[in-house]
Amino acid sequence: MLLTIENDLNRFKKIVRGRVREDLRRFMSSGELLGKQGKQVVSVPLPEIQLPRFQYGPNESGGVGQGDGGEGDGVDGAGKAGDAPGEHILEADVTFEELAEILAEELELPRIEPKGARDVQSKKDVYRGIAVTGPESLRHNRRTYREALKRMISAGTYNPRSPVIIPIPSDKRYRSWTVEQEPQSAAVVIYMMDVSGSMGREQKEIVRLEAFWIDLWLRHNYRNVETRFIIHDAVAREVERDTFFRTRESGGTLISSAYKLCLQILDADYNSSEWNIYPFHFSDGDNWSASDTRGCIELLKERILPVSNQFSYGQVDSEYGSGQFFNDLTEQLDEDERVVLSRIPERESIMDSIREFLGRGR
Repeated sequence: MLLTIENDLNRFKKIVRGRVREDLRRFMSSGELLGKQGKQVVSVPLPEIQLPRFQYGPNESGGVGQGDGGEGDGVDGAGKAGDAPGEHILEADVTFEELAEILAEELELPRIEPKGARDVQSKKDVYRGIAVTGPESLRHNRRTYREALKRMISAGTYNPRSPVIIPIPSDKRYRSWTVEQEPQSAAVVIYMMDVSGSMGREQKEIVRLEAFWIDLWLRHNYRNVETRFIIHDAVAREVERDTFFRTRESGGTLISSAYKLCLQILDADYNSSEWNIYPFHFSDGDNWSASDTRGCIELLKERILPVSNQFSYGQVDSEYGSGQFFNDLTEQLDEDERVVLSRIPERESIMDSIREFLGRGR
């Protein structure tokens, strides 16, 4: 019975996984999952899966559902029956780990190989020794019976024709462990976003959705992921996550202010030999001046790219933005494998943009 239930559960999980893959583009562009996050899981709405249910036969002795009344009548006799079936929506919990695996399968993302290790150590129990005392859960049966066999042979009580070995308490052996320190692979993601007057709510919502999936994939690859958030118009400042996505747009644009603040954060807190560094910048591509754009490219070439695993620029279309910054980066940095450029004209482009950002395995 338990095996049957387990098989049914595994089959149900495969169905859920398949439905999530089928609707992944919709989930990525709608933000439907972002409001359904638990601590370790996401509730995924799946309206087309039919749940099995019990069907009872007629009950001759009365009870609930018996007596006068027609099909569809309310319990208190009020109300009218409808003639259409209801929509039954099932919410299935999917772990972040499972969601990241689905993302990798659907987008064919390569596994990232971390380049550095953070100086913070984690504790790990390693079972390498044998002890004469310990909990029964760690008893080493092979060693225990070997000791019993040695004792019986020495005492002359072992009969090869009837090889029965009965351990006594002194024969028991247990796995013993030592606590070792191991470095934790870690990554820092620095999100930079233009919040000038040309970046509206829809543009910021696209950035919010992209950030969710980027975080999901990087946390699947690293034990520790830290995120920092920078907003900029003509000046840049570091903010909390909620402020990052809710700041009202205003002012002009100097993109170099964000890159300079990004470097200050990296220099102060993240040694590139210990951290895997991922700067992401989102803008509508409308910079204040050509001279500031030249300064941005110089900062990228000389300081940001040498310490980063990858620098990613996502350009979100805006009716007020010129989009020129994308063209300038393409002209100057398109041949650099550490740079990934992506155009995001609308929400439906998020999945393609994520594939561009994460598809190199850096």
